[in-house]
Amino acid sequence: MTSTLPAVPLYPAIDFPDDRALPGLPLLFDAEWLWATCQREFGWVDAAPEAINIRQFSHSRGRRALVSYVVDWAEEEYLPSQHFVARLERGRDIELFQFPDDYRLPGLKQAADPEGAVQLLNKYVLAIGARRARVEVIRYRPGSRAVLRHRIGKVAFFARVLRPENLPVYLNACETIGRSDFVVPRIAGHWNDGGVVWMSEIPGRNLRTCIRRGERPDPEPLFKGLESLWANDVNVDDGRAFNLPGAYRMAKSILGHAASENPDLSGRIEPITRALDPLIDSWRPSALAHNDFYDDQVIMTPDGRMALVDFEEVGPGDPLLDVGNFLAHLSWAATFSREKSSVAAGEYYELFRSAALARYPWPERELNLREAVCLFRTCTNTVRQIQEDWTGRLETALGLVSRRLD
Repeated sequence: MTSTLPAVPLYPAIDFPDDRALPGLPLLFDAEWLWATCQREFGWVDAAPEAINIRQFSHSRGRRALVSYVVDWAEEEYLPSQHFVARLERGRDIELFQFPDDYRLPGLKQAADPEGAVQLLNKYVLAIGARRARVEVIRYRPGSRAVLRHRIGKVAFFARVLRPENLPVYLNACETIGRSDFVVPRIAGHWNDGGVVWMSEIPGRNLRTCIRRGERPDPEPLFKGLESLWANDVNVDDGRAFNLPGAYRMAKSILGHAASENPDLSGRIEPITRALDPLIDSWRPSALAHNDFYDDQVIMTPDGRMALVDFEEVGPGDPLLDVGNFLAHLSWAATFSREKSSVAAGEYYELFRSAALARYPWPERELNLREAVCLFRTCTNTVRQIQEDWTGRLETALGLVSRRLD
């Protein structure tokens, strides 16, 4: 029987270049098809949401595409927002699933359920059994990872949910980062089969929040923490080395396809990649590094120390890339944040950059190249966090990269 419920709008309403190897890609942005499929797959036939909102878009050209959505129901329905995902892989039909039913994260469903969380905490974390737990979803990247907060009374743990095969790498990264001067969370327990690890909560303030409020934290504790990491002995040929060439090529593919129908955008990308390709061809890991260092990864503790809350990329890498990535995120915030936060991020960018160049005997051109390649990778945010004006945002973002290369 055909539903008589009204059409449901999809936000943002966008056009994205077709991918010949993924002929179903346009359906992921087709509101009518999505709503009809949700009705069929999830049984949403008795009420219509106010809107379906695109939350994140991930596209690997010619291979797969994934879009996550948040459904907002009308107030009178008294229904919480719901999160669902559409996954399209080459040669396969589109698959829809609802959070937390993510088959690549087998521990997520139980960890995201309050009753399930209590059972897991009692089994893997707590010596004294808990009866109730509150669960808060902090972050979720479908098929990749999720971060939840499990609270029992006044005690809280962060539960990081990974693909089970990635858990040993993460636990090793925890051990490695523990040899630095950064404060790091304590591992409270882990569930191997589910790919879940519980970490203690670190009191303090998020560094990004502090910077955007106009505070100017002393960069020295950040440099000292990084230096203590860089000073560790490391086998730069370790198979866990950061894959900068692979990450760069992925960004190059994503942006190249996104700009394929826009000659102005394509014309901006070509000189950028021509300037960055030699760096990628010659780049080799040179030291132990964080490999994804930026302000949102850092907590300022009440006693003034710096704590890291995300470090899963730790391994053989490049110290200049750590600093360049931090600068790239500040530059991004100075461009795309609201006015007050934008000014504050820009001021801290200048402070941090000047301090780095004064502290380290690095050629400025080498740091500029690292910052540029990190900015180029960050440009994919305009596609992943897609908005109606995404092409304009991408043009602005590419301008940031070009200026750093001038």
